[in-house]
Amino acid sequence: MLIGSHVSPAGGVAKAVKRGEDRGAQAIQIFNQNPRAWKPRVYSSEEIAAFADAMAGSDVDALLIHAVYLLNCASEDPEIRAKSLASLTSSLRAGDALGAHAVVLHPGSALAGAVAPAISRAGEVIAEALAESDGCPLHLENTAGTGGTLGRSFAELSALIDAAGAHERLGLCLDSCHLLASGYDVRTVPCLDAVLDECDARVGLARLGSLHLNDSTTGLGSNRDRHANVGEGEIGCDGCAVFLSEPRFEGLPCVLETPGPKHSGPTVEEIALARTLRQQGLTARKSAGAG
Repeated sequence: MLIGSHVSPAGGVAKAVKRGEDRGAQAIQIFNQNPRAWKPRVYSSEEIAAFADAMAGSDVDALLIHAVYLLNCASEDPEIRAKSLASLTSSLRAGDALGAHAVVLHPGSALAGAVAPAISRAGEVIAEALAESDGCPLHLENTAGTGGTLGRSFAELSALIDAAGAHERLGLCLDSCHLLASGYDVRTVPCLDAVLDECDARVGLARLGSLHLNDSTTGLGSNRDRHANVGEGEIGCDGCAVFLSEPRFEGLPCVLETPGPKHSGPTVEEIALARTLRQQGLTARKSAGAG
């Protein structure tokens, strides 16, 4: 498992690598454009070369690009869908240029409308963005289920993939906080096993490509997306240890998006804690197996 952090690319995308290194990250995640503006970001050849050099000289092994939260591929507003398509396509092309592991996307929201047509609309936008980019995978992130957000269940994620043509570049990013908030208990080995068995049956674990580790300030089934620092929420240290030591997560990038002690994001100490909890979880699983 490649444990890491969401970091800022301010001052140039190559600087995101240094920020990841400073936190002890093996994986980093960035926004490839201003998260509060629609204008797509296109990297110059010099920026791409500088990023490649920074990665080659670092211990960071994987880059995730998170599509900005303004996107709503399921919107009924044609202008919002067009802007979402342009931004998502730009993110995928940036992923191609930078050699990203994947782009991570919140699939969209039906808002107050019906879910099935919203899934169909989102699928069309996603399919077009994939057709207009070359090779970067796109991971649909499960959601907490607030309002009309899509992807709150494996059934919805499966429907979204089907609506986008079941493209081979489509995958999943599972977020621990969102799983708990949407009613999937991930805090014990048997519970997490059952969750992943359902994921396999509905979507297929071959599509699972990345992870977000976030604790949750709200409880099981709350449908509220509220991240907490690792071990400080409803999942707790023991639950995070279970999540981090899951054998079916082996080798995946696992990015922390926690607020941090000063609301400036994950720290080197929190990433170190995640690694400690992973080892505790692995030891507990080994002991249980031996018993």
